[in-house]
Amino acid sequence: MDSLSNIEVDPSIEADQEHSYIGAGVARPNARRHLEGRGTYVDDIVLARLAHVVYLRNPFAHARFTVTDTSDARSMPGIIAIVDGEQISEICSSWVANLAHMVGMKSAPQTPLAIGRACWQGQAVLAVVAETRQQAEDALQRIEIDWQELPAVTDIETALSPETPVIHPDLGDNLCFAKTIDTGGVDNAFAQADLVVEETYRFARVTGVTMEPRAVLADFDPSEQKLTVYQSHQAPNMMQDLYSRHLGLPENSVRVICKDVGGAFGIKCHSYPEDFATAALSMILKRPIKFVADRLESFVSDIHAREHLVHARLAVKKDGEILALDIDDLVGTGPYSPYPRTSAIEGNQVLAIAGGPYKHKEYRAHLNVVAQNKVSTSQYRGVGHPLACALTEGIVELAAQKLGIDSFDMRRKNVMPDDGYPCKGASGIALEGLSHQKCLDKLEEMMDYKALRKEQAELRKKGIHRGIGLAMVIELTNPGAAFYGVGGARIAALDGATIRLDASGTVTCLAANVELGQGTETIYTQIAADAVGVPMDRVRVVTGDTLATPNGGGNWASRGAGVGGEAVLQAGLELRQNLCKFAAIVLKKDAGELDIEGGRIINKTTREQLMELAELGRIAYFRPDTLPPGTQAPQMTVTRHYVQSGYPFAFTNGVQASYVEVDIETGFVKLLKHWIVEDCGRVLNTMLVNEQLRGAAVQGIGETLLEECLYDENALLRNGNMADYLVPMASEMPDMEVAHVETPTATSQLGAKGAGEAGTAGPRGCVMNAINDALSPFNARVTSQPITPEKILRALGTI
Repeated sequence: MDSLSNIEVDPSIEADQEHSYIGAGVARPNARRHLEGRGTYVDDIVLARLAHVVYLRNPFAHARFTVTDTSDARSMPGIIAIVDGEQISEICSSWVANLAHMVGMKSAPQTPLAIGRACWQGQAVLAVVAETRQQAEDALQRIEIDWQELPAVTDIETALSPETPVIHPDLGDNLCFAKTIDTGGVDNAFAQADLVVEETYRFARVTGVTMEPRAVLADFDPSEQKLTVYQSHQAPNMMQDLYSRHLGLPENSVRVICKDVGGAFGIKCHSYPEDFATAALSMILKRPIKFVADRLESFVSDIHAREHLVHARLAVKKDGEILALDIDDLVGTGPYSPYPRTSAIEGNQVLAIAGGPYKHKEYRAHLNVVAQNKVSTSQYRGVGHPLACALTEGIVELAAQKLGIDSFDMRRKNVMPDDGYPCKGASGIALEGLSHQKCLDKLEEMMDYKALRKEQAELRKKGIHRGIGLAMVIELTNPGAAFYGVGGARIAALDGATIRLDASGTVTCLAANVELGQGTETIYTQIAADAVGVPMDRVRVVTGDTLATPNGGGNWASRGAGVGGEAVLQAGLELRQNLCKFAAIVLKKDAGELDIEGGRIINKTTREQLMELAELGRIAYFRPDTLPPGTQAPQMTVTRHYVQSGYPFAFTNGVQASYVEVDIETGFVKLLKHWIVEDCGRVLNTMLVNEQLRGAAVQGIGETLLEECLYDENALLRNGNMADYLVPMASEMPDMEVAHVETPTATSQLGAKGAGEAGTAGPRGCVMNAINDALSPFNARVTSQPITPEKILRALGTI
């Protein structure tokens, strides 16, 4: 989507920046358009001869089926076609979601619509196309299907048992992926420990609840054999490649357009069977077809995440020194691995990140990812980080409690020192530069920690039970090819940007990334304005169109600023050089004497204004005949790509704290205050980063206290609606105070790391620790999330 409107800058921030927009608290250029209701989402798009598709979905966890009669449905008003899985598969090839570097990973072939057997409640089995959605939904009720319910895999703890049925017999068992990390000295470290603590952490399934559900509008033009897809998605170039390969079209005959995206959170970085089915229907029927998931089907078709059962052990000396961490992580997924990012990454991330902030050398971790007849799990905001943080910080805090060591002191004793980089973590992750010590110091000051502990002690005497919890955080951002490319997934590691000077002196930036509501267009506007040397209100940013923008990976894994932003910077800086060289010819001066400021060519030394860029553009585009003979055509457009190099990822770090009050009579938790100190490298826009951190923390709090996809003993979802699936409300959230430490990455000129997911990582750890701190006088602990009043009362022994 593109953005250009009134720009507002916080004067208190801008005053210190002089002429720089990077780092300033700039309001979103596209805010006014949204406030006036002029956003364009997929369901807003209407094309000639548009038809609507709804999908008949499997009502069981596992079943064979036969479509016995569709005649009544076909005769209903407005019905255009009823299409089954075999017909779709004549147009669209099947897929298997594996990554080669996830050695031993298994998944079965999957088709857009199930053929003869459905493997989870909600799997699409039949497509009904009509003139209106309501007509299609009415026809669903008239279709006759013979269902034969089959035994289902319903529990991760028994998924690998011999008596449990195997979902896909050709695979041999229900094990999707397994991995072990072992530094070799764990048993010896435990033998030398003064204290060993162990605990089991259970994390419930959750799903992303985006304001705009998944949506796709496919329009196949048979006259030119071209497919245009309007989609609410995070990675348009990835989808372009997938549609091309599975529908048998040349890549340049597929165009994917992502206009406004109403939230994504990782839910929309995947491909879904309905995406391919909808595109195939457009090719079959030779007309545009729209699919928009309703909220009920979103709960049983959007990917889920976070179903983990983790047993952790920690070995420590009596002074608090951590010697070793040992974890066993059992992860639940569905019958198929989501394509193309798979179900292996979340568990793999837990193994990589657990214990990450700390300098212990010995580490052992084992991972099993098992298939079930439930919605598949995959990447969702934070991708393993919240779980790794929770189990690490939970077990570290338990050890501190047993040893009588203060929470801050325990972490200061064990965090990697700020002057100790570059280095590797115990899991093998390469760390360029972090700031745990600075973040801890800043947090302690922000909280007025000693006063808070004093207040807590005084209130306990009055029967009021408050708790304080900390959580150290590291986050993987700016991924290069090590994430997907090395495994064979065709998901670009780089991002591209094209910047041009228009004839009127305005600047247009075409960026490969996507605006999801988090402010990507805003920071690209800031970067382009600074890089070229023009006011922000002269910059227009266009994103999310594979025909117009350069190729790029899209917006996921907190890579929008660090990867996409660097591409914008490099393109802008080169355009600035080109303009100065061209101005030198026009003005008959040395290019080294010239610069651009405020949209004008100036003398670099005297700051004298020499020419407006609009005049330079006029000459370049309309009067090149006035240039000296032999002058080459001025290069008014520059394209540059950037990919993370030197390190596979750019890690960020931070620390969060929570202050809560627990009512021991009811088990209810009141969130009093939340603090976040984050180091995301160079902060490009404090206002936007703070928004991202607060919003992500709210999601993390929701997972910790409220959210859970509840399945019954038959693997049927019981709370797949907004009345029963609890999400955090503004009135329930605490005040959040945010501060920053800046350790720019040296892998890019911009120095930016990611910030979009960091806020999600901390709450599971610090809120849990705060609740357990409040419960400590009763020797009670809760380690199953979400932490509900019932679980607290059970821990207290009152029910």
